[in-house]
Amino acid sequence: MTKSPQSEMRRGSRPVATWGTTDRLDLLQTYVQIIEAGSLSAAAAQLGTTQPTVSRRLQQLERALGRQLLNRSTHKMKPSNDGERCYRRAKELLASWEAFDAELKGDDAEPEGLLRVVVPHAFGQHMLVDVVAEFMRRHPRVTIEWELRDTAPDFITEGVDCAILVGEVRDPLTVAIRLAEIPRIVVGAPSVLNGAKRPSNAQELARLPWLAFKTFYKNDVTLSHHATAEVCRLTVRPKFGTDNLYALRSAALHGLGVCVMSTWIVRDELAKGSLIRLAPDWEAPPLPLYLTYPYTKFQPPRVRRFVDATRELMTAALGDTVIESPARKPRSPG
Repeated sequence: MTKSPQSEMRRGSRPVATWGTTDRLDLLQTYVQIIEAGSLSAAAAQLGTTQPTVSRRLQQLERALGRQLLNRSTHKMKPSNDGERCYRRAKELLASWEAFDAELKGDDAEPEGLLRVVVPHAFGQHMLVDVVAEFMRRHPRVTIEWELRDTAPDFITEGVDCAILVGEVRDPLTVAIRLAEIPRIVVGAPSVLNGAKRPSNAQELARLPWLAFKTFYKNDVTLSHHATAEVCRLTVRPKFGTDNLYALRSAALHGLGVCVMSTWIVRDELAKGSLIRLAPDWEAPPLPLYLTYPYTKFQPPRVRRFVDATRELMTAALGDTVIESPARKPRSPG
């Protein structure tokens, strides 16, 4: 009969299992990985080991603490109340140890470990891959988890180190570094004009069929004249809407309608003539691109180096669209 972790601990005594400092850190790191990966097998893959090894480490930790940390069933694994507390404290302890280790080694220490980054779908598949590839060549001991998502993460709950976001940053407790402004223009396939003259004025665009990029516009489009700064607000009825830039571009190429697009994603299509710019003296407000991370007293070397590398490499990738800007200081809670 298998004894529970609680049964191996006598009242008023220390846990039966003994462990050294290195063992503690390894076991706690494994446990954190299990919680964040969602399963033993996923944690094993991320740690570069086997599922039996991860399972054995979990059992060692439970025996050493005298607590059951996970409630397991055939199809689900969920932290117990003790497991939730263990996860939060383990994250704090591991971060403190990493800060201590980095302080002793100094700024010249080679960054290492897992870096979790959230990036926008389109940018993360195109422009940013060059940036992360160069970063990994410079720092081969860092492992990257690259999550494509168009929404801001909960840094603490999800264990995310940093994120690159398009649009204004609303969270006052994050540091936000402005990397660039992304120009946006109105484009469409030549066929969408149906033989009519290409519009030169913003008001003429209202008569064309429209496509919506639901993340930033749906029924209202604001354009400004780049020479006079005149503003034109259009009310449109989209025939097609999506929250994905690649799907929006494909719909435009099929002649389903016109749309506001970031210039970088239609550069080749404009050069080939498969898409044309409409009302070329008018443009939509540019979208800011931010690198964000949670405000903490200590950032691991891998995060600091990634921030520095991204600022440097994005400048080269985007050229004149990059706006140098200091980090926005977060407001204190409350």
